[in-house]
Amino acid sequence: MEKFDVLVRGNGCVGRSLALALGARGLRVALLARPTAPSGSSSSADVRAYALNAASVALLTRLRVWEGLAEDARTPVHDMRIHGDRAGAELHFSAWQQGAGELAHIVDAAALEDQLDAALRFAPHVQRVTEPVPAMLQALCEGRDTGAAQEFGVQYERHDYGHMGVATRLTASKPHQGQAWQWFRSPDVLALLPFDRPEPGHSYGLVWSLPKDEARRLMAAGPAEFESALLEATGGAAGTLKLAGERQSWPLQLCRADTLCGPGWVLLGDAAHLVHPLAGQGLNLGLADVEALVDVIVRRESWRSLGDEKLLRRYARARIAPTWAMGELTDGLLRGFASQAPVLARLRNEGLRLVDRAGPLKKWLTARALGH
Repeated sequence: MEKFDVLVRGNGCVGRSLALALGARGLRVALLARPTAPSGSSSSADVRAYALNAASVALLTRLRVWEGLAEDARTPVHDMRIHGDRAGAELHFSAWQQGAGELAHIVDAAALEDQLDAALRFAPHVQRVTEPVPAMLQALCEGRDTGAAQEFGVQYERHDYGHMGVATRLTASKPHQGQAWQWFRSPDVLALLPFDRPEPGHSYGLVWSLPKDEARRLMAAGPAEFESALLEATGGAAGTLKLAGERQSWPLQLCRADTLCGPGWVLLGDAAHLVHPLAGQGLNLGLADVEALVDVIVRRESWRSLGDEKLLRRYARARIAPTWAMGELTDGLLRGFASQAPVLARLRNEGLRLVDRAGPLKKWLTARALGH
């Protein structure tokens, strides 16, 4: 008989969250993942920030991770303003108008990983391992480039956007007041995520999707040139923006696995899907995968094995539609705003204006973003 019920293969937030969630249900879990570096070391140089919706926050709260995050590592978003590439093309989302406490929380990536590691140290049913061990179920949460999923014959549908994501931390001359900003400026997309590190009330996380050549140019540019490009892109709406961290970049793709499960194995998170970051839903999709798999396992028949393919197909059916829809939404938005065609430019900008005036549609979109 296997020593473990589940082997979780994954070094990110999805893998760690799954291990905690399954361990909390009394399952014997082996986690094949490296511990993150302790706070104050190289992990603290991580400039990534996650936009977490209400469903993700609820999961992390149940896992006793959320309350351990420092106040300045989780900043609520109360408003979001989206700008098209023509004057007057704007869309405004407000938590108050939607009857929500906040639209999202912006969370320091390194702090979240540190807190997940801290919780794992007190999880009696989770054991870290340094190599794969026998288990009834293998949960693959690693990125698709590790080759783990290919061991089970998984193939990926990929679309390279020809863009790179550029991320860093910024400080601003104006207070952010809990407002996020986004500019669709054919062909790039720029997002400012309100944050309280390094300067409370005056910081942002930057995520900028740019064509590869332009991204490489800005990665190599000096601080003054980079800040000048930010000023031109934002029109000074968020104030004067200054670099407050290293710049990091990565290639952007739409990627989907052709199947999510098989006998004794299942895919979650980046192993299952990648979407463009313009909607900030990547980690939310992965944590929703965790919720769905745990729910399927908890509800299984007493006689059914954890690795039963029919059981795992229930998880796949629950996740195929939401992940496909988010991929199509982000892909469509990027393609629509990247086009230089005058007709599409008029349609996309008019679309923003129409959605802004359509109360029920805005409420529906907000509910989807919140994870409801």
